[in-house]
Amino acid sequence: MSEVQQQGGGNKKGGKIRSKKQSTRIDMTPMVDLAFLLLTFFMLTTTFAKPKAMEIKVPEKKKINEKVPEVQEGRVMNIILGEKDTIYWWMGITKPELHGTNYSKDGIRKTVLQKTKDVDALIRSQGKDPVKFPIVVLIKPVEKSKYRNLVDIFDEMKVTATTTYALVPPTPDDLALIKGGK
Repeated sequence: MSEVQQQGGGNKKGGKIRSKKQSTRIDMTPMVDLAFLLLTFFMLTTTFAKPKAMEIKVPEKKKINEKVPEVQEGRVMNIILGEKDTIYWWMGITKPELHGTNYSKDGIRKTVLQKTKDVDALIRSQGKDPVKFPIVVLIKPVEKSKYRNLVDIFDEMKVTATTTYALVPPTPDDLALIKGGK
């Protein structure tokens, strides 16, 4: 704690008697101990920032005799992530009609929402439940596309509430299509 140290006697030769000077010394050890205890307590009880991760569902391994599910061609939307922040898309598989767009809210988001409505109308016209037969989006990044674009398109799938999408490599026909469409 604190101590008061006294200096030795006054002047022995007579004269004026001076009061004794007292010096104080404060022991800082308990305060430093308390600071370290508090620091340790808060370090151990604090939750650190958890990394944000995107949840990706990976399909189970295919069994040998398992049949691949068939999808109507009108429900398939192909999206190719091109270089320089461009997106190419088309509906169907056999007769692609190539369109280009970008990552803005009036770009791919508006396109996916509109095509989802179109697929819902198509499924309803066949007398089926659109929830059981949603749009299927195939995302195909080319080698020169940026990782940021892949994250952006996954975010757009989340924003548009698209539940069925897959990341697949582009076929040589797809690459030829976008080279011819530029």
